[in-house]
Amino acid sequence: MTLEADLLAAFPAEVRIPARLVADAVAASSAETPRMLVVLDDDPTGTQSVADLPVLTRWDVEDFIWAFGQAKPAVYVLTNTRSLDPAEAAARNEEVVRNALAAASGTDSGLRLGFVSRSDSTLRGHYPLEPDVIAATVAEVSGEATDGVVMVPAFPDAGRVTISGVHYTRGTGNDAGKLTPAAETEFAKDASFGYANSELAKYVEEKSKGRFAAGSVIVLDLNIIRAGAASAGTAENPDGDPAVSAVISAHAIADAIEPATNSTPIVADIVTENDLRALSLGLEEAERRGKKLLYRVGPPFGRARIGQEIRTELSGAEAYAGNTPSEAGGLIVVGSHVGVTTRQLKALTEQHSAARIVEIDVEKLLAAETETAADVYLNQTVDTVVEALRGGDVIVHTSRLLIKTDDAAESLRIARTVSAAVVAVVNRTLKTFPPRFVIAKGGITSSDVAAHGLEIRHAIVRGPMLPGIVSLWEPVDGPAKGIPYIVFAGNVGDDQSLADVTRKLSNTF
Repeated sequence: MTLEADLLAAFPAEVRIPARLVADAVAASSAETPRMLVVLDDDPTGTQSVADLPVLTRWDVEDFIWAFGQAKPAVYVLTNTRSLDPAEAAARNEEVVRNALAAASGTDSGLRLGFVSRSDSTLRGHYPLEPDVIAATVAEVSGEATDGVVMVPAFPDAGRVTISGVHYTRGTGNDAGKLTPAAETEFAKDASFGYANSELAKYVEEKSKGRFAAGSVIVLDLNIIRAGAASAGTAENPDGDPAVSAVISAHAIADAIEPATNSTPIVADIVTENDLRALSLGLEEAERRGKKLLYRVGPPFGRARIGQEIRTELSGAEAYAGNTPSEAGGLIVVGSHVGVTTRQLKALTEQHSAARIVEIDVEKLLAAETETAADVYLNQTVDTVVEALRGGDVIVHTSRLLIKTDDAAESLRIARTVSAAVVAVVNRTLKTFPPRFVIAKGGITSSDVAAHGLEIRHAIVRGPMLPGIVSLWEPVDGPAKGIPYIVFAGNVGDDQSLADVTRKLSNTF
């Protein structure tokens, strides 16, 4: 028996809940006053689990008015705060929330907003700073206090699950199926956002520096999430009706949340999509009872919370639907340095022999004595990329030697310098010889390439390029309009995933 099977043996089976049941509950609550979730996404990879929703890389009031006009249940706002220092991240969160509330107040329907702080499924990011700022801003603008902050980092599609309050990552390849506590993975050693605890209640205490004691955290374990599963054959649910089971679970979850007040942290066990849907119904019920909640979550939460079906992966033809693909090569940009990305890059370069490989030498870039010297180097890189695109796909990657420092602020500065170089190469290439498609690998990389390299302001996320992971955006304005843009997180997929996505889009692979 595997560790996961052993752990799950102590709990009821999942309650099977169709997405439509959640969507109907959300629609019922929005019958009189429409409600929309505003997802503040700290890097663009949070969209990988959803489809057909608007995405913003700017957040002026006018941008929100455009997004609200799409009449969708959620909008994703690319804040990219994981690349910022705490003060900058706080200011950006506040600005987004203020502008969203201002735009909503100007709508004829009196749109109600819910706020989601979307972050990393491996627990990296500005926590508890971001939900704190969102809660404080909402209170200042609307007078509405937050009762609870619900933490759901789980991402089952990518192998991140929470059981008995402990967050795990599933292995891939030779380690397939193996569960490793998150604090024992490479992600916990992150120079800017490292942590020591895999048990989420203790993680909350650690990151809040004791402001929230572990014992004060409400833990929604699988006994609560799956309460309805144990009801089959009882007087409450004699026929084992799944709809009745879902309602029983929803009420158990809402009951457990009832004591929350003053931003009480609430953590949830999640192993499957059905668990996420059960949780969503419970949160809907808690809010119906009057609880005011914020969410700090991994990518699939938004999909489950609005009752969206899991979108099947897009084909190459669907990726280009409505647009005529260019005969130029595609541009694959790799910035992430986590182990899985390096392995994916290796697999792609070995298999795609027709692709030209161009390396951005990070040491050379950082050693440039003047901005002019750095600019000359980048222009030479662009010339190489453009010439290669005329004949096929080009893989642009930063040198694989990761320059480390013990100073978190200096680590972010280096990351930004490297990202700015990548952005410059993409932007100058786009305006010289637009590629057939663009794939960006890595959180900060894909954010900066979207907002600055491709100058995307508004987009629609069309859906995933691989099951549950890796999203395709369709830019609706700017110089990249008509070019499929693939947002590929650094820490997802197996060793073949980057090659698989490239193969779908390429005309030379």
